[in-house]
Amino acid sequence: MGMHHGHSHGHGHDHGHSHGRGANKKALLWSLIIIFVFLIVEVVGGVITNSLALLSDAGHMLSDASSLLLSLIAMIFAAKKPSPKKTYGFYRFEILAAFINGLTLVVISGVILWEAYERLVNPQEVASLSMMGIAFAGLLANIAAAYVLMRGDIKNNLNMRSAYLHVLGDMLGSIGAIIAGFIMWKFEWYVADPIISIIVAVLIIISAWRVTRDSVNVLMEGTPSRLDAAEVRQTLASIPDVIDVHDLHIWTVTSGFDVLSCHLKVKEGTNSYPILNKALKLLKEKYEIAHATVQIEDASVQHGELICEVGPQSGEQHDHDHSGHSHDHEHNQSEHGHGHDQSDQKHEQDHGHDHSGHKH
Repeated sequence: MGMHHGHSHGHGHDHGHSHGRGANKKALLWSLIIIFVFLIVEVVGGVITNSLALLSDAGHMLSDASSLLLSLIAMIFAAKKPSPKKTYGFYRFEILAAFINGLTLVVISGVILWEAYERLVNPQEVASLSMMGIAFAGLLANIAAAYVLMRGDIKNNLNMRSAYLHVLGDMLGSIGAIIAGFIMWKFEWYVADPIISIIVAVLIIISAWRVTRDSVNVLMEGTPSRLDAAEVRQTLASIPDVIDVHDLHIWTVTSGFDVLSCHLKVKEGTNSYPILNKALKLLKEKYEIAHATVQIEDASVQHGELICEVGPQSGEQHDHDHSGHSHDHEHNQSEHGHGHDQSDQKHEQDHGHDHSGHKH
């Protein structure tokens, strides 16, 4: 049996990004306008009324505006076609922006917490009625933005869903500012302002932590949180005539676009094409991975130590790199067919080995 290399280019992820794209962009744009206008109103109102709760809620609104802008820009860039220099297109732009946005939110939260501490030590009088009025207007803005976003694809599009959840979270900030204003108006207990501000800052930190954590995991090529690599390995190993699964990698290009590559070692003399089709079908139907590269091989293929599995120190000690991976054998070109002629040369360049005998 020769070595067969299957490359599944399912287009489910592309449909997910393009489905209702016009409606999503319109919803994001209008929501961004609504949130940004009331962000300015809350900042000005917070300064005039001397309310830290309003300013902290404005900080949360800034996180919403950043999230909406991020999703909007990501959709615009995602529409660009891949190029020889950007083979995955601009999907990763969303992740980079999310990482920067997350760090910015942490800084904003730190400033709010520090100012809240100062006001806990020295409480300041606040124009509570004006504060409640502006906070109520902000709450209405959040409700309006959430309603507009609901007209987009918040169920299937991860960008839309995250933006929607950001706006819902900000509603808590507006409600908190209203509660703080009422307490100060009714009881003149001005320490309520920094206490509510701390609560809102914590909400921002939680949101920022999640965004930063998830973006770092994607940038580090980590396994998507929704998937268990050990389970995926076991599923592939359970395919009849498969005796080993190695060099398994699962990573995310952008939200909703997960990718996998692996090698399947099969019994000598096994017809590999049915196994290849079975593996690709399992990955797509069970794990929703439509973009997978699966290499089928038998015992004639000898691998050196794979740095990606044993670690870089072992690779340095043996003066060995990944270029020695699965290339100590010859391919009979007449035994194998080509499904993607134009991609063969790219695979040779990307992996440093000859895929001329592989089926794509």
